[in-house]
Amino acid sequence: MAASRGAVVSSRAGGAAAAAAAFLLLLLVGVGVGSAQLQVGFYSDSCPDAEDTVTAAVQDAAGNDPTILPALLRLQFHDCFVKGCDASVLIRSATNDAEVDNAKNQGLRGQDVVDAAKAQLEDQCPGVVSCADILALAARDAVAMTGGPSFDVPTGRRDGLTSNLRDADVLPDAGDSISVLRSRFAASGLDDRDLVLLTAAHTVGTTACFFVKDRLYSYPLPGGGTGADPSIPAPFVAELKARCPPGDFNTRLPLDRGSETDFDDSILRNIRSGFAVIASDAALANSNATRALVDAYLGASARSFQRDFAAAMVKMGTVGAITGDDDAGEVRDVCSAFNSN
Repeated sequence: MAASRGAVVSSRAGGAAAAAAAFLLLLLVGVGVGSAQLQVGFYSDSCPDAEDTVTAAVQDAAGNDPTILPALLRLQFHDCFVKGCDASVLIRSATNDAEVDNAKNQGLRGQDVVDAAKAQLEDQCPGVVSCADILALAARDAVAMTGGPSFDVPTGRRDGLTSNLRDADVLPDAGDSISVLRSRFAASGLDDRDLVLLTAAHTVGTTACFFVKDRLYSYPLPGGGTGADPSIPAPFVAELKARCPPGDFNTRLPLDRGSETDFDDSILRNIRSGFAVIASDAALANSNATRALVDAYLGASARSFQRDFAAAMVKMGTVGAITGDDDAGEVRDVCSAFNSN
């Protein structure tokens, strides 16, 4: 998304977690031809320690910088929304024409965590574990480490062979209207429920004043002229302006007011009460369909919200997945560059 996002508890522990894993696997049925070949435990024989190695890399990084966790969530989102979950966002170009160089990807972080896990896995199991799978597993671990649900991620993705600057133009923007957001999600095979749940990933992490300034100072007003978005409660406008004065683009502020370090449904409460920080989050209250879903999750148990969020993450992770021996993919030696052969 335009702005981002403890110990991991294995989802294989306990009957409730096993049931949740079964639910997620059922979700994969019919998602697409490529995703049908994804499976939980894909590396259990070829690289048995693959998932533990990724988890350890994420834990090490989070120990030094906890803000890397929501960044890893954002990284997977930005990968999967551009021609599918193929690790194309990890490619770096000397000529600045790769996907990551698009302005919509500014501030992306977490690539070094994926690189660290990949380097260890190349020592253990050369040429086996894809960068796309490492990215999906790292995002899963980031959710659990911020207090969100633990869940199994089907693996078996291969890495893509292209990464182009303009391809990332399709990414949702912080200022998108609800109609644009619905259209962008639908283009990736994701529905209104997925839109609400994946937006709720903003329960953790921060954004830069750059993504808030238009709502505070340049919003088109009904009577003409510009100013603050009138849908924002006046006290919150004052609070945001104090944090983001004119000309300040870089100061960071929580996406989930009052609960930015914990994975919970507070972001949905803020959206419903008018305390969403960025316009694309606030937009969920502007459609009957998405507003009803927000209300439903606020009226349901926390377990329901977390279960469905995990399901949405798994579903997103299947978008455009390259699997099998498809000539369209490879297992990269280094995540930031295509293989030379």
